[in-house]
Amino acid sequence: MFQLMRRGPRAFASKLALSVVALSTALASPVLAAGKTITAVMHSDLRIIDPIFTTAYITRDHGYMIYDTLVAPDSNFKIQPQMADWKISDDKLVYTFTLRDGLKWHDGAPVTAEDCVASLKRWAAVDGMGQKLLDFTASIEATDAKTITLKLKEPYGLVLDSIGKPSSRVAFMMPKRLAETPPDKQIPEQIGSGPFKFVQSEFQPGVKAVYVKNTDYVPRKEPSSWTSGGKVVKVDRVEWITMPDSQTAVNALQSGDIDFMENLPYDMLPLLEANKEITIEVSNKFGFQTLGRMNFLHPPFDNVKVRRAAFLAINQKDVLDALVGNAKYQKICGAFFVCDTPFATEVGAETLVKGSGMAEAKKALAESGYDGTPIVIMAPGDVTTLKAQPIVAAQLLREAGFKVDLQATDWQTVVSRRASQKPPKEGGWNMFFTNWVAADVSNPIANLSIGGQGKKGWFGWAENAKIEKLKDDFVRAASLDDQKKIAAEIQKEAYEQVIYIPLGQYLLPSGWRKSLSGVLDGPATPLFWNVDKSE
Repeated sequence: MFQLMRRGPRAFASKLALSVVALSTALASPVLAAGKTITAVMHSDLRIIDPIFTTAYITRDHGYMIYDTLVAPDSNFKIQPQMADWKISDDKLVYTFTLRDGLKWHDGAPVTAEDCVASLKRWAAVDGMGQKLLDFTASIEATDAKTITLKLKEPYGLVLDSIGKPSSRVAFMMPKRLAETPPDKQIPEQIGSGPFKFVQSEFQPGVKAVYVKNTDYVPRKEPSSWTSGGKVVKVDRVEWITMPDSQTAVNALQSGDIDFMENLPYDMLPLLEANKEITIEVSNKFGFQTLGRMNFLHPPFDNVKVRRAAFLAINQKDVLDALVGNAKYQKICGAFFVCDTPFATEVGAETLVKGSGMAEAKKALAESGYDGTPIVIMAPGDVTTLKAQPIVAAQLLREAGFKVDLQATDWQTVVSRRASQKPPKEGGWNMFFTNWVAADVSNPIANLSIGGQGKKGWFGWAENAKIEKLKDDFVRAASLDDQKKIAAEIQKEAYEQVIYIPLGQYLLPSGWRKSLSGVLDGPATPLFWNVDKSE
C-alpha cells in the first residue's frame, strides 16, 4: 500500500541522452577545468551556503570543503588537534587552545585567535551542544594572536566533543568579519581556511557548485581519519552537479559522465552491482535516523492531545518499507538516541515499533478537540531519502481522521521554509520530515531536535523545561549508569509530549567509479580530500 511510485523501465539510450544533456548544461562554464576533476551528484542541490545558518547536510558538506575546525574526531571516537592543540588546567576549568602555524584564510590573511573566538560564539548561539557549552562557560577570549582561552563556571566533560562535533552544526572557523554576522542572517562571503576554495563565479544554485584545490593549505601530517588528520587534496577541482532524477544520475554514473553519486536508489542497486566499474559502499556505517517534526507554535499541533493522536497513527514499518524496502539497509528502532548505543531504550515507543496504534489514534483524536484544521505537510520530491515519509504519514493521518494538505516542494525550499514561524496560512507549516546521521542524535546533548528551548530552539520550537533540566542533570551525572537513567527519562518525556517522532534507522549506499580511490568513511560523509582520480 505504501510503496513509492516508481518509474517503469525505459530505454537506456533515452535516459543516457537525458543525462548527457543535463551534464552538458551543468558543466557549461566560463572557466575550463584544468587537471583532475571529480564530478559528483550529491543528495541535494546546494542553495544555502552558510553552514551555521542551517543544519542541512548539503550545507554541512559544503562547509567541510572550504572551512576547517579547531579539533575533530578520529575513527576511534577520540578528539584530535586540527587547527589547534589544547591544554586543560588541573581544576578542569580552563581550556587553552593554540593555533598551529601556517593557517591562512582564502583571501591570504592569517587566521587569528580573534577570528576563532567570534566563530565559536556564532556557532554556539544556535547549535544544541554549543548552547549547552555556553551555559557552563564563563568566558571565551583571544589572549594573544594564536591563543584561545575558554574558562568554565564548573567542570564540563563535553567541551572538546562539542567543539569537535563532526556533523550539523559543525564549529567551522571563519574570519571575524564574517563570524560577527548574526546567526539568523547568512554570511555575505565564503572565505574559509580549509582544503578547497569555493568558486563563487561558477555557483549556480540548483545547478552546480564548484570547488578548487587550495594550494596554500598546509595539511596536518597525520593520516586522514574521519574529519581529523591530514586533509590532503589530490585533485584540482570538484564539481557538484544537480540531477534531481535518480535514473538520470545512475545512467550518468554507469556511463562515466559523473564519478560519484552520494545516494544510490535502493531499487537500482542490482543494476549497479552488476557493473564492475562501480564501487558500492556504505560510507556512514552508523547510518541515519529518519523523523517527523511538528510545529508547536500553531494549531493543531500546539495541543499535545492532537500531537499524541498523530503519533499513535504513524508507525515505523510503513515508513521504512516505502523509504528503503530492503531489510539489509533498514531497522525498526524506537530509541531516540539510536539503537546499539549506550543510551538506547524502547521506553514509550511501543505503538510506533509495533504498528498497533491506529485504533487508539482515532479515539485520541476524537477526544482531543481537533477542529479539522488542515495539517500542512511539506513534501520534497527531489531527495531520494525524503520522498516517502510525507506521503506515508499523510495517508496514515488521513486514516486516523486528520485533514491533510500535502504540499509538493523541493528540499531546499523546505530548508528555507521550516525556519518560518508564521502560521501555515501565511507560508508556515505544521509538519516536515528530515534525517539525522547517528552522530547527531546519539545522546541527549548532541540531539538538537530533543530540546525544549521554545523559540530559541530547533525548527518546530518545542518548549519543555523538564527536558532542559534533565539535560543539565545528564551532563553533571557522575557515571554512565546515571546518564542512562536520565536519558531514559528524557525519552519518556519526549514521547509523552511528542517532541518529535523517530521513524526508524537506515543505511545509505554511495557509488563511485573505480577510477576514484581514497574515499573516506565516517559519520559525516562524503569528504573529498584524500580522494584521487586515475586518468
